[in-house]
Amino acid sequence: MLKPLSMIELNKLNGKTFLVNPLLIEQMQSNPDTTITLSNGKIFVVTNPIEEVNDKIMNFYRSIQILGRKELVIKESDYEE
Repeated sequence: MLKPLSMIELNKLNGKTFLVNPLLIEQMQSNPDTTITLSNGKIFVVTNPIEEVNDKIMNFYRSIQILGRKELVIKESDYEE
C-alpha cells in the first residue's frame, strides 16, 4: 500500500491495514491490544504492539523534522523517580 507522508500504517483486529494521521493521536493504551484515541474522540483498536506504534509515530515525527536527533528523545525511564 502506498501511503501518504502524513500517515502511519496500522493493522485492524480483522487483519486489514489502514492509515492514521499520527498528529491526531491523543493517547494510547495496551489492553492487551493497542487502543488509540484521536483528538476528535475516535477510537481505534489495533493489533500492533504499543511499542511498534510509538516507534512509527517517532519515525514520522523525525521524517517531518518535529524531533531532532534520536539521542535527544527523552525515554520513559527518565520520568521514573
